[in-house]
Amino acid sequence: MMTIDWQAEWIWGEGEESPRNEWRCFRKTFDVSAAAELRSGAKLRITADSRYVLYVNGTRLGRGPVRSWPNEQSYDTYEVSHLLKVGEQNTIAVLVMHFGLSTFYYVRGRGGLLVELNDADGDVVVATDSTWLTSRHLGQHPRAPRMSVQQAFSEYIDATAWDSSWMELAANNTGWSNAISLGSVGMSPWTTLKPRDIPMLTDETVYPVRVESLAKVRSFHATTAIDVRNALNDGSEDHANRLEFTGFVVTAIRTNCAGAATLGFLQGGECFRELSVNGEMVSQNRIYGTAPERYMDVFLNEGDNLLIIDVSGSLHAGKLQLGIYGEETGELSFAAPSELQADHSASTFFRIGPFDAIIPIDHQPVRALDWNHPTYLELLGALKRPEDLKRYGNWISPINPKYVSEVDVFALSVWRKENVKFAVPAQLQNAIIPNTEAGIVPVFEGCDTEVLFDLGKEYSGYLSFEVEAEAGTILDWYGFEYLSGQYRQDTFDLDHTLRYVCHEGRQVYETPIRRGFRYLALTVRGAKAPVRIYGVTFIQSNYPMAEIGRFECSDTLLNDIWEISRHTTKLCMEDTFVDCPAYEQTFWVGDSRNEALVSNYLYGVQDILKRCLRLVPGSKHQSPLYANQVPSGWSSVIPNWTFFWAIACAEYYEQTGDEAFAVEMYDAIRYTAEHYLLKIDERGLFNVEGWNMLDWSPIDQPNDGIVTHQNMFLVRTLYVAAQMGRIAKDEGGAAKFEAAANGLARAINEQLWDEDKKAYIDCIHADGRRSDSLSIHSQVVASLTGVAEGERKQIIDAYLVQPPEHFVQIGSPFMSFFYYEALAKLGEVRLILDDIRHHYGMMIRHGATTCWEQYPNFLENRANPDMLSRSHCHAWSSAPAYFLGRELLGVRSLTTGWTEVEIAPAPCGLTWAKGSVPHPAGGRIDVSWTADESNRTMQLNVSYPEGMVARFRLPEGYTGSITEMKLGII
Repeated sequence: MMTIDWQAEWIWGEGEESPRNEWRCFRKTFDVSAAAELRSGAKLRITADSRYVLYVNGTRLGRGPVRSWPNEQSYDTYEVSHLLKVGEQNTIAVLVMHFGLSTFYYVRGRGGLLVELNDADGDVVVATDSTWLTSRHLGQHPRAPRMSVQQAFSEYIDATAWDSSWMELAANNTGWSNAISLGSVGMSPWTTLKPRDIPMLTDETVYPVRVESLAKVRSFHATTAIDVRNALNDGSEDHANRLEFTGFVVTAIRTNCAGAATLGFLQGGECFRELSVNGEMVSQNRIYGTAPERYMDVFLNEGDNLLIIDVSGSLHAGKLQLGIYGEETGELSFAAPSELQADHSASTFFRIGPFDAIIPIDHQPVRALDWNHPTYLELLGALKRPEDLKRYGNWISPINPKYVSEVDVFALSVWRKENVKFAVPAQLQNAIIPNTEAGIVPVFEGCDTEVLFDLGKEYSGYLSFEVEAEAGTILDWYGFEYLSGQYRQDTFDLDHTLRYVCHEGRQVYETPIRRGFRYLALTVRGAKAPVRIYGVTFIQSNYPMAEIGRFECSDTLLNDIWEISRHTTKLCMEDTFVDCPAYEQTFWVGDSRNEALVSNYLYGVQDILKRCLRLVPGSKHQSPLYANQVPSGWSSVIPNWTFFWAIACAEYYEQTGDEAFAVEMYDAIRYTAEHYLLKIDERGLFNVEGWNMLDWSPIDQPNDGIVTHQNMFLVRTLYVAAQMGRIAKDEGGAAKFEAAANGLARAINEQLWDEDKKAYIDCIHADGRRSDSLSIHSQVVASLTGVAEGERKQIIDAYLVQPPEHFVQIGSPFMSFFYYEALAKLGEVRLILDDIRHHYGMMIRHGATTCWEQYPNFLENRANPDMLSRSHCHAWSSAPAYFLGRELLGVRSLTTGWTEVEIAPAPCGLTWAKGSVPHPAGGRIDVSWTADESNRTMQLNVSYPEGMVARFRLPEGYTGSITEMKLGII
């Protein structure tokens, strides 16, 4: 409920209400008298739109707020007594980073800051109002490129333009002005304030393990990244939906001399259909490079060269990344075509169109894009000279420079004209060793220097470094996930870069932007003298938890697999569960169901899941079917993801016994379940238009029609709704949902079973056509959900044990989770282990330190076929950490709240295993066993909290001893 005792006012600075990528600094200096009651119990409450970093007397205290819907804005509370100086002046300083657009983890609001400091009695000491000082962070370049459509912006900092001590008491106020009061608590869009419902995230300093490589490099002479999405589609900052449109981007490439040049396009497959240079179309056979990179060699005239790019099509990221290299052309730059210079001198890029545009939302009807506008069809071939642009004046408008970056560090980091490797000098390793010695980066005449750092494994958090350099030296940082020999998997459609322009002398910088990577490339540009690196560190930041879960056994491969599963899960626990720490950092609703089960066996923390589950119904303004990622500007529905959310609500209750929460969630489950029942067609089947996904594999799962696996998971969800209804004492609702589940199961068996093929088909298309293909997926879900019964279940269970080769196979570890669940129900633990060894063992052999998003057996969701996976750290893939504890150690709950627990090990050829599983009421269950398969004997040792009942079961046919220890509860 809303906090009503705030005295603080929302504040911001002059200018736009919701500026694009604006970093704004706020500061308030105040006295704390010697008589003040601040020696203990002083609390500071704070929130901001979009994100903040808080300092008290120069000490960084925290970051926030957690992601939330704007109408349920979250605020943080800090204990600050230990930082305040009684009888002296004190300074509270806040850096606010306002995105100015919607992402997958933020819905656009407006710029704002709210702070209030109260003493132990609750009296206001200081609160935001118009007496606070503010200034835009003048060293931050707001034109830095988007990081990705899922996230906000990359980073460009000029340390020569801003005092890094601005947050301290003695900072200079020159150039600062009074803040503008926006209004009191309760104003729009933050109509409700809610206290943070999880602990603060961790700060754990990590050092790279080595300098991996050293090279002298040369790259493009001019680069830029254009936000085509926002530049050509007015209003698109307000959402993160996919777009389709037709249109062009036009500019001139200015040279000093005529000569050959190379153009490069480095975006991930969007914003590039065709292009012309000086009226000449560049044919496809002139384009080279490994997808998605596209390069072409062209001849440029002296002066201005007209470049027109057809950027039409379907896009989400919508970023055009362009680089030019020319040894013969002299200085290269982008310029406004001569015919467009007079009225728009500030713009170097222009848009032509859009001629048509639509916003296709997967759960809403939409018309097709019109590709036949006559002006669009003729334009590229008709524009031969700059003066031809006059004919299309009504369609041409300047692209606001805020959508055009000054430089594209990603392009500079990926493409190298020259890349000469050197052995890494021993002294350079000092850059990563925590001592007083500096690593010295050499300077190469006419080239830049790249130093590559290896963190040893992937991490998620904040980069920090300390260097000594001359003013103006450029440090370009680029983080990525995977390297194998000479192959580097660049992160197309993800810009984890930071450009830092040094001030004179020694300096420390800590970025406020979260990133996830293992490898970190530093390219030093423009250095006249060697740069001295005194330290490169990474602040690992995740949900706070102890590593209670443990696993070790006689198979070292399984031990390695368990460890990468554990580390992956840790990195994907932020203020919610997230899919991955690199590409998206997004709370995908369906992913989190499996992540929560894994977390239960590793960490035993529940508040993070509780907050995730509560966030989902906030998307009902986007769809009563609920969105697949929240809180998000992308209105998208994957029905299975909503089903998994409802199942996760029930599993949370089963894990904790929290009946009040089950009752609370039932209202939201009932609401969406009733809307899903409206999608049952005349055949009694669930028939929906949406993103009907389950796996990254070529199964027949059309986005419009009857998809078998969705129908089956809906059956399971309706049974869950009935279960939760009974807990909530809604017997009528429970009976209705149970009857609907039974009816849907009958319809599935009547219409989606192919008697000739003895299997469930994948779908019925919207035109009535039945799918020709069969997949293991549909059979897995039929077995898991209980839809298949009797003889049919025997048939499909045999498929699970030995999948037919002609069935479409599993494409991701996410789908494997459900496969393992089905196998576990059949008692086929040995098959689970074999599959884990096969798929995850392959990851280990390729140097994985975290679990991949996909298996490398299909091309879905890859920028090019050489990629083993898109994301190399994906928590939906952490299944082994759950199943090794549940099936191999044999620890599983028999009752709600784990009041009764079964210990039933499955040795499966192993000679020993030991580990721990957290108990949700506190404490842990420790298990160790040794087994002799030849003699069919086992020695089992177990300790557990005395508040639970333990049931022991040795493997069938085994004899042996059981030793138990009950631990007291305080």
